[in-house]
Amino acid sequence: MANQSGIANPAPLGLAGFGLTTVLLSLVNAGVLSDGAMGMVLALAIVYGGIAQLLAGMWSFRRGDTFAATAFSSYGAFWLSFYLLLHFETTAGVGAYLIFWGLLTFFLWIGTFHLNRALFFVFLTLWITYVLLAIGEWGASNVGQIGGWLGLLCGLTALYTSAAEVLNETAGRDILPLGKPFAK
Repeated sequence: MANQSGIANPAPLGLAGFGLTTVLLSLVNAGVLSDGAMGMVLALAIVYGGIAQLLAGMWSFRRGDTFAATAFSSYGAFWLSFYLLLHFETTAGVGAYLIFWGLLTFFLWIGTFHLNRALFFVFLTLWITYVLLAIGEWGASNVGQIGGWLGLLCGLTALYTSAAEVLNETAGRDILPLGKPFAK
């Protein structure tokens, strides 16, 4: 079903870019995939997690969606900066880097109280993931591994939300539920 404004909803693209990149990085963080898989993660981080999400953010600005514009532009920049951190082997301060991304994610999570529940769970699991990964960077590797598993849940939830938005909008009815907001 076509959008009457002439501008398609960029959120499913942003969610898919975020979700797929997060799933693959989280599989490394959880220890399911070896560190040798980081090349694949970095390729996704720059192209799908970074550039595609940044574009989704810019298109969200055009649609007047402040939340999506801020979230997708920010996480597109996260993935681009993550690529640069690992590419240039800048590992000092990664714990602080993750904590500050967690703080940004926390305030965005509060915004999801007014959006659908699927997004609420994406942002809830994401900000906790950032905190756990930061703790892991500060020496508690088992906590970082738990962060990897929670990040996997986050990424899969983002992919579900992307699929739901595509299918529901295309069908013109709810195929996959997104859940009502917690607040109005």
